[in-house]
Amino acid sequence: MAIRLNPYLHFSGDARAAMEFYRSVLGGQLDVMTFGDVGGGGPEYPDDGVMHAFLRTDAGLELMASDGADASAVGAGRVSCSLSGDDVETLTRYFEGLAEGGAVDVPFEKQMWGDVFGQVTDRFGVRWLVDAAAPSS
Repeated sequence: MAIRLNPYLHFSGDARAAMEFYRSVLGGQLDVMTFGDVGGGGPEYPDDGVMHAFLRTDAGLELMASDGADASAVGAGRVSCSLSGDDVETLTRYFEGLAEGGAVDVPFEKQMWGDVFGQVTDRFGVRWLVDAAAPSS
């Protein structure tokens, strides 16, 4: 089995909405398990809260999330998700989709190093770095 590094995002009650948004932008299959599905999480974690969500896309992207992050979890803005490759059309679509309802920090345009790059903070406070590699000569 190959080893993968998967971003795991922590939310405070809006993990389902965030993951459904990411599925609408990135495509793929979203699986969600709530605290209620596993017998309830008690007063701290409502039954409809997301215990674990897993998004797998046809492009091989994987993203996980949950609600009820404790104080030791890394906060929004301290970690970024990066999407990179050479498919400018797809990466442009991802960037524009992630920007809906969010804030474009760096426009998605050609940079001095030759790549098309942009940065967006989505409507859930997650920062995304999107880089389309310059065609090789």
